[in-house]
Amino acid sequence: MSQIERSAESTATSAREIVEPSGDETEFVFFSGKGGVGKSTVSCATATWLADNDYETLLVTTDPAPNLSDIFGQPIGHEVTAIDGVDNLSAIEIDPDTAAEEYRQETIEPMRELLGEDEIRTVEEQLNSPCVEEIAAFDNFVDFMDSPEYDVVVFDTAPTGHTIRLMELPSDWNAELEKGGSTCIGPAASMEDKKQDYERAIDTLQDGERTSFAFVGKPEDSSIDEVERSASDLADLGIESQLLVLNGYLPESVCDDPFFEGKRADEQAVIERAREEFDADATATYPLQPGEIAGLDLLADVGSVLYDGAEATVDVGTATDVDANAAVDFDSMADAEAVVDQLTPSDETQYLFFTGKGGVGKSTVASTAATKLAEAGHETLVVTTDPAAHLEDIFGEPVGHEPTSVGRENLDAARIDQEQALEEYREQVLDHVTEMYEDKEDTQIDVDAAIANVEEELESPCAEEMAALEKFVSYFDEDGYDVVVFDTAPTGHTLRLLELPSDWKGFMDLGSLTKGAAPAKGDQYDEVIETMKDPEQSTFAFVMYPEYTPMMEAYRAAADLEDQVGIETSLVVANYLLPEEYGDNAFFANRRAQQAQYLEEIRDRFDAPLMLAPLRQDEPIGLDELSAFGEEITGLADVAEADAPEVTPS
Repeated sequence: MSQIERSAESTATSAREIVEPSGDETEFVFFSGKGGVGKSTVSCATATWLADNDYETLLVTTDPAPNLSDIFGQPIGHEVTAIDGVDNLSAIEIDPDTAAEEYRQETIEPMRELLGEDEIRTVEEQLNSPCVEEIAAFDNFVDFMDSPEYDVVVFDTAPTGHTIRLMELPSDWNAELEKGGSTCIGPAASMEDKKQDYERAIDTLQDGERTSFAFVGKPEDSSIDEVERSASDLADLGIESQLLVLNGYLPESVCDDPFFEGKRADEQAVIERAREEFDADATATYPLQPGEIAGLDLLADVGSVLYDGAEATVDVGTATDVDANAAVDFDSMADAEAVVDQLTPSDETQYLFFTGKGGVGKSTVASTAATKLAEAGHETLVVTTDPAAHLEDIFGEPVGHEPTSVGRENLDAARIDQEQALEEYREQVLDHVTEMYEDKEDTQIDVDAAIANVEEELESPCAEEMAALEKFVSYFDEDGYDVVVFDTAPTGHTLRLLELPSDWKGFMDLGSLTKGAAPAKGDQYDEVIETMKDPEQSTFAFVMYPEYTPMMEAYRAAADLEDQVGIETSLVVANYLLPEEYGDNAFFANRRAQQAQYLEEIRDRFDAPLMLAPLRQDEPIGLDELSAFGEEITGLADVAEADAPEVTPS
């Protein structure tokens, strides 16, 4: 038995104690993690294991790209559904759009007889806030937290710190209700009936005896960094993480060449780091399988490894729904010329947006693209909103809040510091509110109370997004760059904050107090949105690896951008493709065939050229390695050959 399998066995008892109910009241297990780390698989396996151990179990997912139906092999959907072949187990896939619309209708309908058309229209505008989608999901959590018919409810996708903080606004509910104020999730009065329900739900989430929080991640440094940040956010809200599941490590038996032996050694080092650094009661691991995990037999295997201390079963010669003997030609699926067209600037500044879920390698791809564009003679700025300052690690140079050189001619980098951006934004809003009211003679207005209310609302996580967006917009005014590369493009959620139909643009509607603020910024934001919509000036690239969940999450996010904001996806980056020269065995043949299958589906779903990036032994660090990696990525090697405009050396 390997070191990792022995480690899994040694922590299995602790993992079991964390998820297994111990009292008479319904208990709750939340699994959180970024897309593509196996969170749904672990949630399904845990729910199945609990049901097999005679606990009446409900499995709930709010994942916008749910795959419970695929894992269990039966339709599930937006209604509670019994799982075939598993006594005591039911599941539901909460549809976020349906839940949001239900929340809006529940909020608006009681008001229709009390308010006029103009007031109703104002409420409808407030309820177009993307924050409402998160609150609607939380509403469903609250509903299932009052389910005495179940011994345990397993949630696939835990409520984020963002969502819980929204529920804590305003901190003084009664005072806000008396004022009849507004928040980024609608009129405070509309939440009066929910006040006690929300408070009880948050109390339950903070109760470690009834609620367990588990994070699922991959054995990669970037994945552990993401988990630690998310766990820290929850800890600030009084919610402790009790279990860490590291999913998808390479089995020792299939690593029979130096490339994959090295990858496995790196994974084991990450697992050891996670055990030492992550403050969880237990850590458990499960190996990578030759295909996707689906069906009750494989789910039972996962559950027995995580919670019974069994040794994992890896049938290296089989996989699901793929032909491992089919020839795999990744290069034929790419279009290097089309990729170059999307990346190369013309007479105006070109804006490149690399977006995708955490852990898909978008920072590395964005930095590599920026490096190759700079090599081609284009004045290039790469900007990140990554709170972990990942660009510093990639370039090996300091990256601050304002653009600075990272050691190569034509190449600058900047990192939007969330705290600094928020402080700048807070000062801007409060200064304006003070200026608005300091000369007012209306004795009905208590200016100090008004400012205090705005300060409270500025604690909303929506304010953090607006602050980052405010800084993001400023980079459209940066002179002297041929290309600006954004690592982590703003999502439809953030961009919709700009498009809220209010009397002003640039500040979110914190209620009547700040209406009319900064009207001059409206034109600026309109121009930025129009620039981002223009395919001649802006290229939106979604980065993913070719598996179901990352593909579907990117597909849904791309659809949101087009439907909500009018921005089309113009490039797709498929990352972590298995190299053909390594892994010459049935296990990796199955994995390559599966990747090829998903690449075909990606081509069908996205009407955009493909940029292909191979799996590397190590992440590229420093300009030389980034340049070398760029030679391996479809299209980037050809960027230098494109006609570059005349540039003036900086």
